[in-house]
Amino acid sequence: MTQTIAPRVRTLVLLLLAAACALLAGAGPASAHAALTGSDPRQGAVVDKAPAQVSLTFSESVSMDDDSLRVLDPKGTRVDDGSPSGTGGTTYSVKLHAGLPDGTYTVTYQVVSADSHPVAGAYTFSVGAPSETSVSVSAQAAGGGFVGGLYGVGRYVSYAAFVVLVGGAAFVLACWPRGSGVRAVQRLVVSGWLALTAATLLLLLLRGSYTGSGKLADVFDLSLLGEVLQTKSGAALVSRLLLLAAAALFIAVLFGAYDKREDEERRDLTFGLAVGGSVVAAGLAATWAMSEHASVGLQAGLAMPVDVVHLIAVATWLGGLTALLVALYRAPAQTPVPAFAVRRFSRIAFGSVVALVVTGAYQSWRQLGSWTAFTDTRYGQLLLVKIGLVAVLVGVAYFSRRWTAQLAEAVPSLAGQREREHVAASGGRKNDEAKVTRKTGGTEKPEATGQTGVAEKTKAAAKTGVTEKTGVSEKTEAAGKAGAAGKAGAAGKAGAAGKTKAPGKASGTGKGSGGSQRAAQLARQRAAVDAARQKRQRDADPHRFGLRRSVLAEAGVAVVLLVATTVLTQTEPGRTEEDAKAAGAASAASAAPTTGAVTLDMPFDTGGQNGKGVVRVELDPARVGANDLHLYVERPDGTAFDIPEVKLALTQKAKDIGPLPVAPDHITTGHWSASGVQIPMAGDWEVAVTVRTSDIDQVTLTKNAQIG
Repeated sequence: MTQTIAPRVRTLVLLLLAAACALLAGAGPASAHAALTGSDPRQGAVVDKAPAQVSLTFSESVSMDDDSLRVLDPKGTRVDDGSPSGTGGTTYSVKLHAGLPDGTYTVTYQVVSADSHPVAGAYTFSVGAPSETSVSVSAQAAGGGFVGGLYGVGRYVSYAAFVVLVGGAAFVLACWPRGSGVRAVQRLVVSGWLALTAATLLLLLLRGSYTGSGKLADVFDLSLLGEVLQTKSGAALVSRLLLLAAAALFIAVLFGAYDKREDEERRDLTFGLAVGGSVVAAGLAATWAMSEHASVGLQAGLAMPVDVVHLIAVATWLGGLTALLVALYRAPAQTPVPAFAVRRFSRIAFGSVVALVVTGAYQSWRQLGSWTAFTDTRYGQLLLVKIGLVAVLVGVAYFSRRWTAQLAEAVPSLAGQREREHVAASGGRKNDEAKVTRKTGGTEKPEATGQTGVAEKTKAAAKTGVTEKTGVSEKTEAAGKAGAAGKAGAAGKAGAAGKTKAPGKASGTGKGSGGSQRAAQLARQRAAVDAARQKRQRDADPHRFGLRRSVLAEAGVAVVLLVATTVLTQTEPGRTEEDAKAAGAASAASAAPTTGAVTLDMPFDTGGQNGKGVVRVELDPARVGANDLHLYVERPDGTAFDIPEVKLALTQKAKDIGPLPVAPDHITTGHWSASGVQIPMAGDWEVAVTVRTSDIDQVTLTKNAQIG
């Protein structure tokens, strides 16, 4: 059984860990959870007169500082005046200097959304006409770089540590009270507390740089740390540290006074620990619920307590599963995990799954808003992955429940067998002790031959230390030898005995010490043999073996599930993403010109006969993509006439695109046309028309057109 199941389980766990690494690798910086839904002036707009202010509208409320919203002229100089301010709802504005010259201006913003994630971006608008600008408008990375990576690691560690801390403690209290004395379980829970405390301190130090400059040097800026403490996220992290201090007291009682109590005394203490631990766990979960997704958006007052229940259910299930796995693999052979503890955890895990399904369904509806968001948004796609992992985990848990039932049925017979083996082992130990006694007693020599009486020799034998280690039989032998020594003394050999007293005493002490060490060594060997035998018996149990393997597979799936959940918390909710897309489409639609066509009139004079006239170019709808082009040539009096050749080319110098030649077809007198003229991008395009009126007379005319 071991040879067939173990490799498969190991392969499954390795595959699941690889999937977790893939999710971690694909998780970039935290996605913006507040999206820019509107602006005035709008992106890419060309206005006739410089505006007095620039306004931005987001999908949710954001926090700003003095440098959060900046406006730069073509040379990169700031032209905003004063600090940004809210104008109502989710719209924020900053005033501009008066009398701004014509040109292209860049608007940059870096804010923090209400659910604690940084948001950054940039766009341009023009006054009068577009111009060249030295400011780059590439998308700014919010929360990226080395500091962003460290902050992401801190988030993953904090979630995992919370699960281990809460779930491990709950497993001990609710399922296996004797587990409070198991060193492996103690190390697991304490490690969870240490990791959560360290991760919280790291997040608190990195928070200012993470939402601001992104520089590692700002991590230890005390003024920046003071600003962080005044924010909602900073208050949540400080509250988490205070609650962890209370959790430390809880752990000390759980693995200290609670472990030393008898079973009856534990019941009263269990109730107090359960109440206190539940309060601390709920408080820790609330530090996430009150500062992230649940705290903003639709039905925030209901969403926050639902999120607390969701987090505690996750920790109880997955953290308890981790504690069970550690206990099955690392618990001493003398205190194996009993079947009733596994059954209790199975029932608690089932209740946790029910709570997860109910709260998860509500959260999905709140964050997605529509069925199409499951497939059209990244949040929905990750949520589908999470749902699939939960289904797999529940399926594996079903097999664990079957192994648990079989283990419960097999426990009575195994207990009887172990009791018989224990009795047999005890008999063997008694025989060994008797052998050691005879061996030690046979080599013992009398302490003094000049003293008389059985009682005195017995006292002398006790000084050697052998009697204390080997039992009553040694006393009898020592007494007999003492009597013989007394007879020898009565025969008049007192002088010789006096000479040999000190050597005899030293010899007895040395041999007694050697016998004591030998007995202690044998006792340690017997204890090691007993422990190894019990471990072999435990591992040879097919039901316990199957349970260990299925729980290991559950733990592997749980790791991937926890990674997917953490990535979800850093992803823009589907409802917000769809709202941003709708707002962008509406803005683009409102920005489109009503007529759609662009008309350019360009007079020409080639200097020869019939060399004067006007060229009219019409481009419809003057947008990115396919366009219809019409070109008309007229005399100064307005009558149409033909010329030998006319050519046209389009160029966008700002992006170094073109010239793109266009060869129109002659339709009728003075009329040329071309359909499907492709314009690759919006912006200010130069239209160049070459007019040839004879074999040697020609001229090239240029004029700019705004393509939207």
